[in-house]
Amino acid sequence: MSSFAAPRRIVIPAGVLIPLFFGVWAAAIAVAPSLTVKAILMAPAVLVPLTWWTVHQPGRWLTLFFATALLLPPLPIPIGDSGPHPCLVFAALGIFAGMVWVGKWRVDLHGVGGALLTLWIMLLASIALAALNSGPEIAAGSLARVLLFAISVYVFFYAAHGPGTVGLAALYYFAVGSALFACVDFYFQFPAPAGYGPQFVWLDTGVFRRAQGFFYEASTLGNFCSFFLVMIAVAFSRPRSESPAPRKALIVGGVVFFAALVLSYSRGSLVNLLVAALVLVWVNRRRIPFARVAPVAGVFVAIAAFLTWKVFPTFAEMYWMRLSNTAEFFFTATNGVLSGRVASWRILLEWISMHPWETLIGIGYKTLPYTDYLGSAVVADNMYLSLLVETGIAGLAALLWLNFAILRAAAQAARSLRPRSAFCGTWMLCFWAGQIVQMFSGDLLTYWRVLPVYFFVLAMAVRE
Repeated sequence: MSSFAAPRRIVIPAGVLIPLFFGVWAAAIAVAPSLTVKAILMAPAVLVPLTWWTVHQPGRWLTLFFATALLLPPLPIPIGDSGPHPCLVFAALGIFAGMVWVGKWRVDLHGVGGALLTLWIMLLASIALAALNSGPEIAAGSLARVLLFAISVYVFFYAAHGPGTVGLAALYYFAVGSALFACVDFYFQFPAPAGYGPQFVWLDTGVFRRAQGFFYEASTLGNFCSFFLVMIAVAFSRPRSESPAPRKALIVGGVVFFAALVLSYSRGSLVNLLVAALVLVWVNRRRIPFARVAPVAGVFVAIAAFLTWKVFPTFAEMYWMRLSNTAEFFFTATNGVLSGRVASWRILLEWISMHPWETLIGIGYKTLPYTDYLGSAVVADNMYLSLLVETGIAGLAALLWLNFAILRAAAQAARSLRPRSAFCGTWMLCFWAGQIVQMFSGDLLTYWRVLPVYFFVLAMAVRE
C-alpha cells in the first residue's frame, strides 16, 4: 500500500492582498498599449474617492453638477448634436446620493411636482410614436432628450422634497463666470466647443459666431442671462439682507450678463427680460420707491450699454439696428423679422388641419427637426406648437398645466414670511412669466443644461 503526500497549500497573508492588488493594477497601467487604455485603467483611482466625497454630504453633487454644467464645454466625442457633457457624471452621482440619503425624502406630488412629473411622462410615452413614425435611430435621439429633461425633474424633487440644497451665492458666481467667458469668447472668437449651433453675425469687419459661451447655441446663453438679470432686479427690490450676493457683486454681474445677452443676439430673451421686469414692477407697485430705483436702473443700463458699445461698437450698432427693424417691420414682414419662423409655423398648422387625428396623439417628442414624416424636417421654434404636433393634446395640456402650477406656486412663495422662499418665489414668478412668452419663439425645454438651475430655484421657493 503506497501513500502520497498531500499537496501543500499556499497561504497568502491577508495583509499582502491589498499591496498585491495595487501592484498588479500599477503594472497593468504601465504596460497598457495606449494612453486611452491607461486612462481607463486609472479612472477608478479618481472616480472612487470622488464618489465617496460627493455622496458624503447630500448637497455636494448639486454644487459639482451646477459648476460643471455652467463652466465646462461638452467633450469632443461625436455623440448627439454637441457631444456628452461632464456634468452627466455628477447627475449620475446625484441619483446614487438620492439612494444613499433616501431616508430624508418627503415627496409631495401636489402642485408643481405633479405637473412636472406628468409632463415628463407625456414626453416619455411619445417615444413609442417616434419609433413607429420615424424609426429607431430618431427615437433613440428623442429618448436621450427625454432623459436629459429628467435631470431637471430630479433636481427639482431632490431640492424641494429631498435631502440637500446649495447656496444661491455659489450658483450666482458660477453663472457670472459662465457669462464672462461668453463675452471673452466672442471677442477672441475661440474655437467652438465640441458641438454648436451655426449662428453667425455678418458685420463689415467679418463674419462672427454669436456669443454662446459653453452652451450649444446662443439662445441658451441669452435665456440664461435673462434669468440672472431678473435675479439681480429682484435683489435690488428687496431688503439688502435677502440678497444672495453683495450689491457691488450684483452690479458687476449685471453688466456681464447684459453684455452677454446683447452679444448672444437673442431678441426672444430680451422680450423675456422685459416681461419679467413688468411683472416685478406690478408685484412691488405699492412699495418700490420708483423715484430712487429708476435712476439706479437707468445708470446700470447706461453703463452696460456703454461698455458693450465701447468694446464691440460695430456689433452693438448692428444689434440696435436689428431691434429697430424688428419693431418697424414686425407686421409688414413678419416672416423675415422672425427669421423664417412663420413659414415653419404655417407648415405645421397645415399639417395639423390635414391630420387632426394624428394631432391628438402626436408623432414623437423632438422628432420634427430630424424626421421627414411631414415631408421634410421642420424646426418649430415654438414650444407650444411643437409639443402639440410631437406629443399631442395631452402633451400640450401638460405643459400648460406646468406653466400654471409654476406661476401659482411662485406667487404663493412670493408672499411667504420666509425670506429665501419669498425671494426665490418672486424671482421665479417674474422670470417664468417671461419664459411663457418666450416659448412662442423657442423650444425652451431643450435647454437641458440651464433648466436644472431654473427648477432648483423653483424648488427653493416651494421647499419651505
